Amino acid sequence: MIEYKELTLKKADRKLTIKNVGKETLKKWYRLMVLGRKLDEKAPNYLKQALGWSYHAPYAGHDGIQLAIGQVFEKNVDHLFPYYRDMLTAISSGLTAEEIILNGISKDGDVAGGGRHMSNHFAKPAWNIHNVSSATGNHTLHAVGVARAIKYYGADAVAISSQGESSTSEGYVYEAINGASNEKLPVIFVFQDNGFGISVPKAEQTANPRAADNFLAFKNLDVIYCNGKDPFNSMNAMIKAKKIVKEKGNPVIVHANCVRIGSHSNSDRHELYRDQYELLDVKGQDPLKRFRKRLLYSKIFTEDELLAIDAEVKKEVSAAHKKVVVAPDPDPKSVYDFVIPEPYVSEKYPDGLANGKGEKKRLIEALNETLKAEFRHNPDTFIWGQDMANKDKGGIFNVSKGMQQEFGRKRVFNAPIAEDYIVGTANGMSRFDEKIRIVVEGAEFADYFWPAMEQFIELTHDYWRTKGQFAPNVTIRLASGGYIGGGLYHSQNIEASLTSLPGVRIVYPSSADDAAGLLRTSMRSKGPTLFLEPKALYNDPLAEALVPDDFEVPFGKARVRVEGKDLTIVTYGNTTPMCIQVAEKLKDENASVEVIDIRSLIPLDKETILNSVKKTNKILVVHEDKVFSGFGAEMAAIISDETFEYLDAPIKRIGSTFTPVGFNRILEKEILPNADKIYNAAKELLAY
Repeated sequence: MIEYKELTLKKADRKLTIKNVGKETLKKWYRLMVLGRKLDEKAPNYLKQALGWSYHAPYAGHDGIQLAIGQVFEKNVDHLFPYYRDMLTAISSGLTAEEIILNGISKDGDVAGGGRHMSNHFAKPAWNIHNVSSATGNHTLHAVGVARAIKYYGADAVAISSQGESSTSEGYVYEAINGASNEKLPVIFVFQDNGFGISVPKAEQTANPRAADNFLAFKNLDVIYCNGKDPFNSMNAMIKAKKIVKEKGNPVIVHANCVRIGSHSNSDRHELYRDQYELLDVKGQDPLKRFRKRLLYSKIFTEDELLAIDAEVKKEVSAAHKKVVVAPDPDPKSVYDFVIPEPYVSEKYPDGLANGKGEKKRLIEALNETLKAEFRHNPDTFIWGQDMANKDKGGIFNVSKGMQQEFGRKRVFNAPIAEDYIVGTANGMSRFDEKIRIVVEGAEFADYFWPAMEQFIELTHDYWRTKGQFAPNVTIRLASGGYIGGGLYHSQNIEASLTSLPGVRIVYPSSADDAAGLLRTSMRSKGPTLFLEPKALYNDPLAEALVPDDFEVPFGKARVRVEGKDLTIVTYGNTTPMCIQVAEKLKDENASVEVIDIRSLIPLDKETILNSVKKTNKILVVHEDKVFSGFGAEMAAIISDETFEYLDAPIKRIGSTFTPVGFNRILEKEILPNADKIYNAAKELLAY
């Protein structure tokens, strides 16, 4: 918006008042505030008429700070992360009445994402107004991540995160502010404090009367308080915040005191928890009415001039309404569009086989060397996580060993012990430029990934939710599985929980060549990939393989490890070498067993599996994870559904017991699958 630049250039450090802003700017502010309020008040009518807008969070009472955020935001330069109450913020940033209504009634032309996200989630990714989650405060981490990119690339920009004060109780908000202050990142956190988290009063959220006070002890962090009901006070606060961020490089919290005139949303009845005196009081503080009175009292505007603006706005809203109600709805057949971007496709290795080329490497060597090669290939590649870069150490298993020494601390660095922060800032940093590729160790062990689940889910939603306007180009590496005596917190497999989420690729290699090839494809592809590494095979000779320097393995392409005709074994990860051993043992017993390593869980190569079943007529599904609800259950269902008439025996599964993984090696052996268990199951099927 031009106001920010004009005001800061003309007025320097002078505070803005009604006397020194200028009539044209005041006229524009008033017009924006009236437009916002008209739409805010009109929104519930769409629900009453069964036209949509089934979720609406009225912003009335937040007018000053929302006007200011939008005026300070510079489209295509700054990055703005509004929350669900930020209607006026979006309008002040430049969204039209038509764009607001398109979002509200979920039309295909909605610039936020074509009606795919909940109404009142205003965005315009083309301008860097980001489409954010419904999980409150979730986007603070994304703002921090993009601020990291702003700093790294030296852009003259800031990230702005806006939210209600109650969302600051969320742990990832603390992680975001802690990380931003530690890294000294150019981000403004705006807390719009109306005193309520739906029906929960602020006193039940935090002991401090102002949420921003909870962060006063953070180093490298400035806190500014303002009257969020007043446009001038709010503008001064936001201009000051942006100046501090740009001059000092520190993050800033702007705590804006507001009132909530209406209910939390159209599904909330605030009269159930607010008395009539409070409701009368907040109506008396209506920012729009007060601003209008000031304009008249100052004699800058006449009543007729303001009424003329009111009439123009009414006409604009009416015209927008008439246009939007006849606009196309989303096509139901489009639900399959933009689930996940098309991946990088290898021309050299379309089948994902090395074919005897390359040098023999351990799995951990293949990962390390591929990471380094891709960092040389794309200078806009970054990696971080816990214990990633401390002298000669490179991750808990040294997969990233030597990377910081070669590529520097700005591209290879440690993260706090905060899995939400690791994954959330990866999402955010990837928003700055499509050329950026990010690899993170989502946790030191897959077992510790659960705190990042909400951020992981955001990664899976983003491409679909924005209708293809944004895809987080992030590879999440996790050391997975057991056989190391790690017990409950170092031996889990988590893939069964995560394969239920559309929008992410999930791979699980079991050899050095596949590890290298799948990692390279993940890092070159658009969109998120979960890269599970069988840590028990890192240095196991059974996982050694010839690895060409530029090897690539496509997603969704299984690998036939052993060819056979009597029985198919489908597997992946740590159990792959076991299945190969069993096939070799059964070969000596005159049984021909085919072993398929699926390598890629999502997408899954159904064709190779089903063709094998049609050939052998018997199948054993093997994986390290629990049999009950494990990924093998999905494979078994697919096989039963699509090749039932070819089966000469029941589908059998081998995996872990439905228990946690015990620490004592005796318990671990009883729980996890092994070659003997696989062999016995195979013999049973062969004899059926």
